[in-house]
Amino acid sequence: MTRPLILIDPLPRTLDVILDPPTRARLESLGELVVHESSRMPDAMVEMHLGEAAIIMGQTRLPRERLMRAKKLRAIIDVETNFTDAIDYDYCFANGIHVLTPGSAFADAVAESALGMAIDLARGITRADRDFRAGAEAYGLDGNVGSFSLFGESIGLIGYGDLARAFHRLVAPFKCEISVHDPWVPDYVLKKAGVKSVSLDQLLRTSRVILVFAGVTSENQGFLGRKELELIRPDAAFLLMSRAAVVDFPAFIDLVRQGRFRAATDVFPVEPVPADDPVRKVEGLLLSAHRTGGMPDALFDIGRQAVADAELILKGLPPVVCRKALPETVKRFRSKPVEMT
Repeated sequence: MTRPLILIDPLPRTLDVILDPPTRARLESLGELVVHESSRMPDAMVEMHLGEAAIIMGQTRLPRERLMRAKKLRAIIDVETNFTDAIDYDYCFANGIHVLTPGSAFADAVAESALGMAIDLARGITRADRDFRAGAEAYGLDGNVGSFSLFGESIGLIGYGDLARAFHRLVAPFKCEISVHDPWVPDYVLKKAGVKSVSLDQLLRTSRVILVFAGVTSENQGFLGRKELELIRPDAAFLLMSRAAVVDFPAFIDLVRQGRFRAATDVFPVEPVPADDPVRKVEGLLLSAHRTGGMPDALFDIGRQAVADAELILKGLPPVVCRKALPETVKRFRSKPVEMT
């Protein structure tokens, strides 16, 4: 019996980054692998194997005319973890081709960093370290001017997807009052999760710690503009953990520079950030180089999720692990993929 063909075009990932040895062995047991790394798979190579491919892993460009030649294709799994515009989703939906991404692979790692950064902003840990090294440290109560404890504080989560839910689990021991604004999540789900559904304005006005976990869509680009950011209370901490495009970034940086609130960001409009970007010198801003999710085990979880669903699909069963592209929402996503060559 001919084994199914799995076409692997993983740019910008490489298999050694997303597959630990046991997962690599499991993937190899599922079928014949055709792999091209270090650059996008050449068109000639794609065309050579397209007609036999049962699963494609990667961001291979798959317009309708190409998909029509992929007669055996059952699933496309984007191991960069974005839904891009490289696929004709309507054709996939109409022809039973699953389009998946292991997007939740980064959730625990991002949540862990977000909690650490929130505590840092609240307690001034890295600020105190810098003061100490400069010989300007203050001791005891004098060293905690402006600090606050996270225990029992009001936390606002903008977006309640995988990242926010992972953060919610981690922050539970702090017994915080948690409010959520997410127009894509019904109040029923939020109530069952033990959080309060609120308007965006209410969340910004009342929360002591605000974490932005919202993905960027065609409807919400820049929805946190200057007017909204000016609602934030002056003793609050604001953490941008998802995508820079959801905020008016210049207005955000300007307000932090003015001392309107303290903040942290793991994402930027242009990455890598230019060496002379003034953001590097803004006081009150905790900087992270889009590194919160990039842990080795999080990347390996991309492979684990992808292989788990590939195994189900090849058995004729539906995928249950990865996030599925849905007709109602997939074309709204505007997340910027990792730069590809």
